[in-house]
Formats: sequence, structure tokens, C-alpha cells
Amino acid sequence: MTTPLFRDDAYLRSCDAEIVAVAEDGGIVLDRTVFYATGGGQPGDIGHLELPDGTKLSISSTVYGADRTEIRHRAADGISLPQAGTRVVAHIDWPRRYRLMRTHTALHLLSVVLPFPVTGGQIGEGEGRLDFDIPEATLDKDEIAEKVNGIAEQDHVVTTEWITDAELEANPGLVKTMSVKPPMGSGRVRLVRIGEGVDLQPCGGTHVSRTSEIGRIIVSKIEKKGRQNRRVRIQLED
Repeated sequence: MTTPLFRDDAYLRSCDAEIVAVAEDGGIVLDRTVFYATGGGQPGDIGHLELPDGTKLSISSTVYGADRTEIRHRAADGISLPQAGTRVVAHIDWPRRYRLMRTHTALHLLSVVLPFPVTGGQIGEGEGRLDFDIPEATLDKDEIAEKVNGIAEQDHVVTTEWITDAELEANPGLVKTMSVKPPMGSGRVRLVRIGEGVDLQPCGGTHVSRTSEIGRIIVSKIEKKGRQNRRVRIQLED
């Protein structure tokens, strides 16, 4: 099992760890990590592992193992991998991660401005999109962007908390996504709360701690993806 340090503190940039296994696919499994593993529309972190002799082992992607209890750090093909028991320092590509955190939090605010069922989504480095089930939709890009920016500028605190699987089942309205359901089965589910009454929904991703950190966004494009499906793309202004 890998302890996901990013889940409690998304601002950790590095950590000491021990290699506990090297999977058949070449993924390096650590006992603890700051690397976010691909999931929920957010790509996994990249970065490097620093070996005891100072060698830097580049990590090109991070994913979960089959049972989601271990996180695998994938090095580039052809690189000689260290053995289990080796102590390393794991370093994420922080500028990339921070852009992902800002974008992810901005998408939460987009779901507040457009309170419709979410049918899909994707988070990128400074850009992202959500798909909404919106009947008879007439959407204005500038109006949506200004509403998102207005909420962000209010500097709401972003926090996390946990509820039980049973509590989530008793409150289905917390789940906004139609295509991706929050992971259940471990007994508890992580919620992300923005401000007092702004937003509360299950999410395992990484976010900024205050909405003012998002900066300003623009709505770059609105696409029709079916009779009722509308895709709204956003970008960080900087």
C-alpha cells in the first residue's frame, strides 16, 4: 500500500520514501508519495526520484495499480530501475502540478455557475473542460467567465473532509458527475468544500487552498456535443 500524502496536503513538493516493489509494467511502488495518480479527469504527476548517489530518475507518469491501493511511478523506457528497499526522495514537477490545482478548482466553480448534471470532464495544465447536460442551452462565454472570476475573487477557503459511504448514498445530490462516480468501497469518501455554501462535492483531486489562487480564467470555447450536451472549455488567463 502507498500512503498518498497529496491527499492531505496538495502543497507538498517532495518526500522521503522507500521503494517497496517494482511492478511488472515497470512502475515503481513507494511506501509513500507526493505524486498524484491519474484519476477523476486529472492527469498523474511527473517529476523525478532522487537516488542515494544523487542520480535523478525521471518519472513520466503516475497511475494506480489494479486494486488502487498502490501508486506506480513510471520511468522512461530503457532506464535501469532501482531495487526494492532503496531509499529515494520523490520530487514532483511543482509548476505543472500548481497549474493543475488551479484549473481543477476553477472547474469546481464552473459547476457552480452552471448547476447542471456533469457528463464528462478533463483537467489540463492551465486549461480544462466540463460537459453539461443542458436542454435548450444558450450560453455566453464572457458572462460565464465573469461569474467564475467573481466567485474566485471572493477568496473562499477550500477544505476537505470525509464522510462514510452510507452518508454519501443518503445524499446523492452531492454527486454532480453522471459519468464518473466517486470511488466507494473503502468505507469513506473525500469531499471538497469551497467556502460556506459555495460548493461541496466528492473529489479525490488536488486543489488550491483559497479560490483567489486560481487567478482569472476565460471561457475559450463552448461546443455542442449532442442534443443536450454542451462542452465548456476554460483557460487560466496567465
